[in-house]
Amino acid sequence: MKKIESNKAPIPKAWYSQAIKTGKMLFTAGQIHLTADGKLLEGDIKEQTHQVMKNLKCILEEAEFFFKDVVKTTIFIVDMATYSEIIQVYSTYMSEPYPARETVCVKELPLGAKLEISLIAVKN
Repeated sequence: MKKIESNKAPIPKAWYSQAIKTGKMLFTAGQIHLTADGKLLEGDIKEQTHQVMKNLKCILEEAEFFFKDVVKTTIFIVDMATYSEIIQVYSTYMSEPYPARETVCVKELPLGAKLEISLIAVKN
């Protein structure tokens, strides 16, 4: 088991890792729309989704993975009315065969974030 940490994505300030690699699998922590310097990106939901996906991309690259290796994602959002806009952006990062996914609407997220995404990737 190996801790993965990219300084191009927000460094955790609590007791968890950005990602853990074990064998051919990578498990990321949920990423919110923080910039690399730890500031919550305001903007609209599409800009926030791009920031989340950029954070995930940096972590994937640090572990020598790519979005094409992603097999499962979990998306947490605070407003289901933003779902279609989030998926519009999310889908530009993914390709066939698309990962399995669930989307869960929650009351709130850390630091007042509007969405959080985590993923599992596997190298073939």
